[in-house]
Amino acid sequence: MNARTVLICFLVSLFAVYVYIKNQSFCGDNNLSHKCYIDYIRNMSVCIPDCPNGTFALPGMKSCQPWLTCGAKIKLISTISTSVVKTVYLTEWENYEVVLSVLSKEEYEEDFKQNLFMIKSLNGKNTVQLIGFCNNNILTKYYALGNALNVNYHLRNSLKAYDSVKLRLDLCISYVNVINFLHNSPVGTRVMCDSNTLEKTLSQFLVTDDLNIIANDLDATPEVNEVQKGILCGNRALSGSFVAPEQLWPYGDQKYDPKKMSLYDEKTDVWKIPDVCNWFLGGSSEADILKYKLFNFHKTCKNRDPSKRPSAKLILEKYEKVRNELLKNM
Repeated sequence: MNARTVLICFLVSLFAVYVYIKNQSFCGDNNLSHKCYIDYIRNMSVCIPDCPNGTFALPGMKSCQPWLTCGAKIKLISTISTSVVKTVYLTEWENYEVVLSVLSKEEYEEDFKQNLFMIKSLNGKNTVQLIGFCNNNILTKYYALGNALNVNYHLRNSLKAYDSVKLRLDLCISYVNVINFLHNSPVGTRVMCDSNTLEKTLSQFLVTDDLNIIANDLDATPEVNEVQKGILCGNRALSGSFVAPEQLWPYGDQKYDPKKMSLYDEKTDVWKIPDVCNWFLGGSSEADILKYKLFNFHKTCKNRDPSKRPSAKLILEKYEKVRNELLKNM
């Protein structure tokens, strides 16, 4: 091979590299950062593009897709749940399992649209992944572990190898992180009103494949604004020890009248945090020790005076401090 041939080959190779680099620079998704996590169900690491609002990516996708619209073709697989507001289906789109929520009754259209507004506005790591919407239909990512009520079942069965007091404390932290986010959200201070019992509260949250807690049902999340300085959850009297004292009807056997009720704020969510966290921690001897360490702090969350309860941010900081101490002793 003479010098001329070598030079031509070199120039061709150099041009090929130049074309490749230019093509890469025009491919927008190559500039996207990626988020990686451990999928505990499949015991593998997963990386997907970190997509801007208005787009989404599912495991296996190399680029972000715009939110789906009415033209998307989906196939119904089964019914997941039915409520007065919506019916939820497991469906398939482009070989991906996704969740379709359909308005059940027109009289609840405002609640349904409020849920969509919140999911669109808060779309990110703390909420269910929005995939698309069309009229009174919402498409979201499918989370195989289901809602937070299933945590103990999974940790005793398919995810038993990962069960530890540290992981359970991480679930507490993840939950409070969502509550703190809602209390300081881009659309104001939001309160979780569908939380009259422990079971109802847990059903409003999903468990991700990397064992984090995210908000799912956001149709009953009124704003504590600067004008009213408070909210009321629903139009019926609440009862039970799970709800905060200020949410209870204070006039005994008198007929409930919402006009006589004092307004309350996001500190109702704080009252419920110890019960939710204790449920996540479970009943092991290690969990009992941790509950004992948190006992006095949790008492402050149960102060009958809402103004004397800590903020969700302070609870988050406390839980993270306890977690760091736990790691030091492991």
